[in-house]
Amino acid sequence: MSQESAGPSRSEKSRDQYLVDQYNEIARLAGSLAHEIKTPLSVIRMNMELLAEDLDDPQTPQQRRAKQKIETVQEQCERLQGLLNDFLRFARIRDLNLLPGNLNDQIERVLTFVEPQAQRQGVEIIRYLDSELPSIDLDAELLYSALLNLVVNAIQAMPDGGSLMVQTREFRSGVLLRLVDTGCGMSDTTAIRMFDPFYSTKEGGSGLGLPLAKKIIEAHHAIIDVQSELGRGTQFTLEFPLPKRIGRAKTDADAPEAEE
Repeated sequence: MSQESAGPSRSEKSRDQYLVDQYNEIARLAGSLAHEIKTPLSVIRMNMELLAEDLDDPQTPQQRRAKQKIETVQEQCERLQGLLNDFLRFARIRDLNLLPGNLNDQIERVLTFVEPQAQRQGVEIIRYLDSELPSIDLDAELLYSALLNLVVNAIQAMPDGGSLMVQTREFRSGVLLRLVDTGCGMSDTTAIRMFDPFYSTKEGGSGLGLPLAKKIIEAHHAIIDVQSELGRGTQFTLEFPLPKRIGRAKTDADAPEAEE
């Protein structure tokens, strides 16, 4: 066997495992740090609420200024609390509870939830859902969270109305979900960095929503692809694999019979 066709050496495998172990340790420490921050943050929030109650009816300019400062601290505490919650969800995604389920059911849950917001913004949701869609292995709650993030982002990209096309269909090796909006689209820089943790173009955004969605989708052994054009809209395409048992059954059934 030539050197080019040989598999990874033992040293390469050891190095890769070392990097994985280092990543897991950093993720564990980061999660622990976030938990530690939550405790003093809760104390700060509680004391700010007590101070706000004391200044519920400010009478002097000094009291009014103090109340404004308290409200500013409360707003930042809430923002930090949201950031910590998003980060903890991001750090926890490791093992999923995968069970057979239907992708149509998950996306319908999401669309039912966002329909009122879409109607208020004049966004039409167009469904092309394959009624014969085969089951896939999925974690219902985590996948719902990821799909909700993608759909909400699409609707927010159309503040003046538009349309969101939602399509599901089976393809050769799995199940596909496509989301196409007619929103503002993204620049090349934003499209490249949109899945980077803490990168956000929204004021007050944590920058963890889309990275978390991508992490959940990839934990389902699925592929996520995005195409966007500034001023024209954005398309997300998700490809989920069929369960291995289904894949094997199809392979056996489609195999030609051996000749006598």
